[in-house]
Amino acid sequence: MPSPRTTPEPRAAEDRTTDLIRWAAFTCVLVPVVLLWYGASLAGAAGTALGLAAVTAVCQVLLRRSERCAARPAAEEPAPGAHHPGHRQRTGTGSRRGGRHSGGNSPVG
Repeated sequence: MPSPRTTPEPRAAEDRTTDLIRWAAFTCVLVPVVLLWYGASLAGAAGTALGLAAVTAVCQVLLRRSERCAARPAAEEPAPGAHHPGHRQRTGTGSRRGGRHSGGNSPVG
């Protein structure tokens, strides 16, 4: 009988984000080198490197922010469907605004 396989624990999101940023930084170096290898100008390769570095930095900031938001305890967030304090919810006839209204002052005929 084969032994049960143990699955490795999933890595934390921070570790995955760090790995992703490392690969992005690696490509920020690799892409300009390849461009130079294939005959692109030095200025073009440098501009590409700066553009990739800027995109990588923005993505890193957004990834870290999303990690912080995902790690926030559920107690701080309002429950789905919860209403704003002091807000009165209208139910029944006339609860929807706009559109055609029946009854009341409209002539029949």
